[in-house]
Amino acid sequence: METSRMLRALPVVLFASATLSFSQTMGTQTAPGSQQRSQHEMAQPGTVNYVEGQVSLNNQSLNAQQGASVMIQPGSTLATGNGFVEVLLTPGAYLRMGPNSEMRLENAGLANSQIQLDRGVADVEVDQLINGTHLTFAIASTNVQIEKKGLYDFNADSQSVRVLDGKVKVVLANGSKSIGKGDQLLLASEKPLKSKGFDWKAEKAQPLYVWSEARSRDEAQANIAIAQNVANYGGWYGAGWYWDPYWSLYAYLPGDGFLYSPFGLGFYSPGFIGYYGLPFGYGRYGRYGAWHGRVGGMNARVGGGFHSFAGGGGFHGGGGGRR
Repeated sequence: METSRMLRALPVVLFASATLSFSQTMGTQTAPGSQQRSQHEMAQPGTVNYVEGQVSLNNQSLNAQQGASVMIQPGSTLATGNGFVEVLLTPGAYLRMGPNSEMRLENAGLANSQIQLDRGVADVEVDQLINGTHLTFAIASTNVQIEKKGLYDFNADSQSVRVLDGKVKVVLANGSKSIGKGDQLLLASEKPLKSKGFDWKAEKAQPLYVWSEARSRDEAQANIAIAQNVANYGGWYGAGWYWDPYWSLYAYLPGDGFLYSPFGLGFYSPGFIGYYGLPFGYGRYGRYGAWHGRVGGMNARVGGGFHSFAGGGGFHGGGGGRR
């Protein structure tokens, strides 16, 4: 790609390579209080993507200005007071933690992320789960393996696991249980592996759910802006997290086609935008999910360097390399 095209391109950050090589170079944690972040810094699993209200890392306060300048090292503790925080996990997956909550990052990798939720509540939005990646949550002595893209609610206080969309496998000392959309397990009950329903209306009124949906909408807007910029000017490095300086966040770009979040919002690749143009409803906040085009076998080239990563689709269609 020519240097002039690279200079015109929006600063981008590769999180996962187009070939999905899971080799990684773990950087050092940016000290809380530091405002420095290179345009070309790699966004690794464990990167804090957004801070709102009272949030601390290893008992040191974080603020909204620090945002994506902080990376959580394995073994570190992230906690909230009256605030919310968003953390990047494996490619296409976000963890969002609500007020009065605390988690410990046990492991952070492109292929494997493990989180211990010690108190409070956390939601996990998985827009894409690439084959070979593993997302595991622990509540007390229970391990929960996320098996499909979807939306999940973990509550350490009530020791409950809820599947709003997708599928998980819950592993206890005396057995295991897989549950799907609309099911929950109450881990402290007499029958912890007996699935039950839950009140959807009440769930959607919870502060963390409302906040998570708002964050997903912001990230869908940023996705459109970045995908269009890369389609127009180049700077494509494959599927991954790309930095948007306007929204001050990392947004996810799928490698090919498009996919939908659990909230019904569309996330598009630069090749899709370059081939089909902007989705119907672009510019109307929150309307991305209303567009239902078909990708087919599109292999558009963007900026001289676009290559197919995985088939299109998402929550409303199949795609190669996805579960």
